[in-house]
Amino acid sequence: MEFGIFSVSDVTRDPVSGDTPSEAERIQGLARIAVHAEEVGLDVFAIGEHHNPPFFSSSPTTFLAYIAAQTKTLKLSTSTTLITTNDPVRIAEEYAMLQHLAGGRMDLMLGRGNTAPVYPWFGKDIRSALPLALENYNLLHRLWREDVVDFEGNFRTPLQGFTSTPRPLDDVPPFVWHGSIRTPEIAEQAAYYGDGFFANHLFAPSEHFLRLVRFYRERFEHYGHGSAQQAIVGLGGQAFIAKKSQDAVSQFRPYFDEAPVYGHGPRLEDFTAQTPLTVGSPQEVIDKTLGFREVFGDYQRQMFLIDHAGLPLKTVLEQLDLLGEEVVPVLRRELAKNRDPEVPESPSHASLVRAKYGEEAPRQPRPRANRGDNVTGGSPYLDTAPKAGAAFGLS
Repeated sequence: MEFGIFSVSDVTRDPVSGDTPSEAERIQGLARIAVHAEEVGLDVFAIGEHHNPPFFSSSPTTFLAYIAAQTKTLKLSTSTTLITTNDPVRIAEEYAMLQHLAGGRMDLMLGRGNTAPVYPWFGKDIRSALPLALENYNLLHRLWREDVVDFEGNFRTPLQGFTSTPRPLDDVPPFVWHGSIRTPEIAEQAAYYGDGFFANHLFAPSEHFLRLVRFYRERFEHYGHGSAQQAIVGLGGQAFIAKKSQDAVSQFRPYFDEAPVYGHGPRLEDFTAQTPLTVGSPQEVIDKTLGFREVFGDYQRQMFLIDHAGLPLKTVLEQLDLLGEEVVPVLRRELAKNRDPEVPESPSHASLVRAKYGEEAPRQPRPRANRGDNVTGGSPYLDTAPKAGAAFGLS
């Protein structure tokens, strides 16, 4: 079971101090948060992708490569990478490069994005978002698995004899999650390829997301990747923690009341009662999070949103201390109890390499000399992939 934090990279006014951090302050602050996540024993850090104010994370791979250089065990991910407005060729290349630089300590979550103005900025039409997402991922999936790709679709220029470089580390693609708030077609896509499915699990009751997770599990089994309980599921969540419950409520209330997403809407008490948001003591966060397994069954990854709504850096770092020292150790122990032994752990680069190659040495692609862009047929590499079993969870 993996635990981590994810950020949407918002630059939001602090309603208590009245200050709004600069982009520079927020970028450096989130870098400190990511490194501290490893220091307190968390497993994963993920950052979203946005191309409009008040968000700064327009280049997740750049940010994550910077974090990779400062950490040793932390797995780096996204929340999410836009499979619609990004060219799948660029996704294939940038995240393969990140995979190499991070030594395999990465995966990524793909999503459509729901900010309508972003689509025309990148020459896309939001009305085609779903077929665009499906086609782009089909191409990305092939680019990471085939040395030479011929492709013709509806949303980009054709490719003829194209090779994405660098090839994935050990010739094993990064593990992919597909994230969704409400779209069963994305859950279907995740199940078809045997990828992971991440339920956003914010702003709505758990029962809303349960429908998506159940559908994904059923389709995962339908496509022959394993039993429904072996499907790879991740959940989001929100928490604000203080030693005493009443202190957590009083400290977080002004941030909740002014938050861009739910500010000036429901009361804090009503929202925490109706959604996965937990505002309280470490034990209250533990109890509510343990309840997620009762709803969803055993799952592989639990992520928390803790750095939004204008919370100052000092407060977020304190939240991390409480999460890493008092909450996550208990969750690890309790969620390990009675866990179905057939439920796999979250895929890692090492596990994917073992699944593909067994005891064989992984393929290490080496370009043929002096062939460059003049390859007219066959692989542009010296070696070919050894015969091996299918990669974990992939058809």
